[in-house]
Amino acid sequence: MNYFDDLNPYLVRQDEQPPSNETPVTNPGTIRQAYLANILKLNTGKLGTFYFTFSDSIKWPDKVYVGTIVDVGRNYFIIKAPNSDDHFVLNSLYLLWSEFDEELNLHYPYR
Repeated sequence: MNYFDDLNPYLVRQDEQPPSNETPVTNPGTIRQAYLANILKLNTGKLGTFYFTFSDSIKWPDKVYVGTIVDVGRNYFIIKAPNSDDHFVLNSLYLLWSEFDEELNLHYPYR
C-alpha cells in the first residue's frame, strides 16, 4: 500500500481473500457489464421511448423522444422517428430512462 493511498478518502479497501479452487459461475451469453451502450446495441432496430432531462435548459428542461434505435456509440445513440425520416443523435449522459413495448435482448448471440 502506498503512503498516498492512506490519505485518499475515496479509496475503498477490500480485504484480500485467499484464492479459492472454485471457478465463478457465469453465463457466457449474458452481458458481463451492463453498460447502457451494450444494452442498446443488442436492441438495435427496436422501437423505444427515451426520457431525457436537460437541467440547465430553460426551453427544454425535459424532453421525450420516440424512435427506433439505428446505431449506438460509446456515449451516444441514434434513433429514427417512426413516422418521418428524422434522425436524432442523443447523448446518453442526459438519458433518465427508456421504455420498450417488447422484451429486451440482454444476451449476446452464440457464435
